[in-house]
Amino acid sequence: MKNTIAIIAGEPNSISSEIIFKSWKLRTKYLKKPLFVIGSFKLLDLQRKSLKYNIKLKKIDENFKLRHLLGPELPVFDITYNQKKPFEKISKKSNKYIFKCFKTALSFINKKKISGFINCPVSKEHLFKNKYQGVTEYISKQFGKKYGEVMLIYNKELAVSPITTHIPLSQVSKKINKKMITQKVKTINNFFTKVLKKKPNIAMLGINPHNFSTLKNFEEKKIIKKAIKELHKSKIKITGPISTDTSFMMFKKHKFNVIVGMYHDQVLTPFKALYSFNAINITIGLPFLRISPDHGVAENIIGKKIANPESLIESIKFFNNIR
Repeated sequence: MKNTIAIIAGEPNSISSEIIFKSWKLRTKYLKKPLFVIGSFKLLDLQRKSLKYNIKLKKIDENFKLRHLLGPELPVFDITYNQKKPFEKISKKSNKYIFKCFKTALSFINKKKISGFINCPVSKEHLFKNKYQGVTEYISKQFGKKYGEVMLIYNKELAVSPITTHIPLSQVSKKINKKMITQKVKTINNFFTKVLKKKPNIAMLGINPHNFSTLKNFEEKKIIKKAIKELHKSKIKITGPISTDTSFMMFKKHKFNVIVGMYHDQVLTPFKALYSFNAINITIGLPFLRISPDHGVAENIIGKKIANPESLIESIKFFNNIR
């Protein structure tokens, strides 16, 4: 059962149900492992009818076996949630329900029912407020992790990872340090060598324009170069610091398959310009695999049947190849 894929339905008032239904309809083209959804059976069925998808759902309970996940019906582990309309405005009303979905998935991991999960988008603004910066930080906190957990935005050709995640740009320089950088890069290296079975060629970006500042002890000199020197001692293949403005132009030439930046938009903006929906968000450094589609709740297109399921499908494909 450890090969089973669990999908957390995410924010109920979003495109989550639509991309789940679209992915399920296309499953014969890519799905290799049993799959089920954690979410409200009643609401998902209401949304299915509203969106006019000709698929059937079936309830499973906590004692489910492999045979319960097979067949043409989409299996759903039911988490009760009361909502009369198929879609409503996003609010904090769904917070308790979403957290229960996550806790259910974590419980299945502890019981060795699943080896990880995919979570559909949530509204960080409503769900976490100021308590957590995002899902990566929320999941990591459940396991008491610090520095070890890493956000990796992945495509087969290139992956990117920010050392800091969902924090204001004004705080980045104060947050980064040698220990944080070295631990996160080691986590990336371990993931590639042990899970993906290949040695990564990592490019490390600086933080200042052209990696230079008139300040006496600027970050590249004080922190980043020292971290790279430390990583070389561990036989990790890493180059840098590289200037951000040319890094995404030269990654193919130098055969980099990971680019590590100091802050979120430094690496995610050019990456998304290159790969759009053909990418997934992986939290690594945990005792299980957590993946999510690399996009948000898309509140502006809810119920319009134009949501792109590609990133969710890529998330499922990634699980297909993990043993």
